[in-house]
Amino acid sequence: MEQQDDELIRFEAHGAEPLPPASIEGHVGRAGARIWYASYGAGPAVILLHGGLGHSGNWGYQVPALLQSGRRVVLIDSRGHGRSTRDARPYSYELMASDVLAVMDELSLDKAAFVGWSDGACIALILAATAPSRVAGVFFFACNMDPSGTLEFVPTPVIDRCFSRHAKDYAALSATPDDFNGFVEAVSLMMRTEPNYRAEDLSRIRVPVAVVLGEHDEFIKPEHAEYLARSIPDAQMITLKGVSHFAPLQRPAEFNAAVFSFLDGLPS
Repeated sequence: MEQQDDELIRFEAHGAEPLPPASIEGHVGRAGARIWYASYGAGPAVILLHGGLGHSGNWGYQVPALLQSGRRVVLIDSRGHGRSTRDARPYSYELMASDVLAVMDELSLDKAAFVGWSDGACIALILAATAPSRVAGVFFFACNMDPSGTLEFVPTPVIDRCFSRHAKDYAALSATPDDFNGFVEAVSLMMRTEPNYRAEDLSRIRVPVAVVLGEHDEFIKPEHAEYLARSIPDAQMITLKGVSHFAPLQRPAEFNAAVFSFLDGLPS
């Protein structure tokens, strides 16, 4: 039976599916932080970048499917998230993008496709703009590229359940398990003020991009996603029906099908 968790009841209680054993796992030291990564399998590389306040374990429904398709999967916990640490400097998407390049260098990975979710999508698109030779393509799910692209925040039971899971996971994984409130405050400041990419910046992106949004996304304006798709040369616009900001957890099979359609269309 196909996994479906539209209300995130299972996710709040148990998290996503456990990740399989990694082929390689470790930390790389970068700019005052220790960045956790894991690599699985062999084949064309796909890097999965999780959303703000989350961690790589949120990709539990995607990793096995990608491995089964004959791809190498790399997970990275963004600085300060999950098993990665941070220093006292403010969060920034550009800093986290540079952390990703450090992991790629550690793994001797010249180029990869990226699947980014929310903040992870932003990091991936910044890499597409600033380090295009390292990026085969970006599946840009549920994110904005300037602060005007976000909806006014309205709490919902689904958001509350996701936040509850994030709090539990932070306490279990973080090197600073008692600092969840400070972590949320620091990440939220970044989200309110960054990124600030203009149409002119987006027009210079030359890697394949799919701009993807759930039909009921709680955070991103649909018109902003459409603006991004118009502004990035040859970008696809994909709307996932019946899901929200949490599609990889809500309906993994449908989300994964969209990811595979994009990855299979990338130049080999």
